[in-house]
Amino acid sequence: MIRIENLSKRYHKQHGSDWVLKDINLEIPANVSVGLIGRNGAGKSTLLRLIGGMDAPDRGHIHRDCRVSWPIGLGGGFQGSMTGRQNVRFVARIHGSGEDMHDTIRRVEEFAEIGRAFDDPVRTYSSGMRARLAFGLSLAFDFDVYLSDEATAVGDRLFKAKAQKAFQDRIGRASIIMVSHQEKILRDLCQAGVLLEGGKATWYDDIADAIAAYHLEPTERQKDKRAAQQQALQQRAATIAARKAAREAAALRRRPREEK
Repeated sequence: MIRIENLSKRYHKQHGSDWVLKDINLEIPANVSVGLIGRNGAGKSTLLRLIGGMDAPDRGHIHRDCRVSWPIGLGGGFQGSMTGRQNVRFVARIHGSGEDMHDTIRRVEEFAEIGRAFDDPVRTYSSGMRARLAFGLSLAFDFDVYLSDEATAVGDRLFKAKAQKAFQDRIGRASIIMVSHQEKILRDLCQAGVLLEGGKATWYDDIADAIAAYHLEPTERQKDKRAAQQQALQQRAATIAARKAAREAAALRRRPREEK
């Protein structure tokens, strides 16, 4: 489980600072794959980096009781002067896979499909090559939660299909928190959704509901939210009235006959 409490993050600019995320409170259950949805600049990649520990919040806390990968697709975290092979070896040592080091390197090299560039400095890589290497490296280790930032959008059609299948193969023994503008992939891989808007986060138990809310205009979304709240209040009032009527009926049945 991942629990996010009162999380806020801002980026400082020349003429002040902007709060990208403000007082986010979420609880992501274990074994539930989640799609992060929102318009450009809504804070999706920022939240993903915070969950992965690649960035620190200005306020609040993130509690993790599981192993979380680094965000796949961002392509960051590599030492530019080292080759792809050297970076993989370094990360493998950190994660304690020294005994099968050669097998780990081989699997990453095969999955990344960057050819001879695997032995070139990472600083010479394109963003797509970095993302491929990060994807292959992440899948070389068994995490409880994999973080994906448009990872399935990298490369040609065949590599995209392979990336999606790699995630699908892990569903059941691991979960995914992913950012993607491809709604079909979100529907295929995720059960729940989080809509980010105006620095706030709204949780949806069903990814289809999150996608539907994303397509609403802000005014329509507020109307939809108010309608849902009104419906919930009406249901609560009806429940309270039914319970009161049941208590009164029970009390009437318990009265002595002479009082009736």
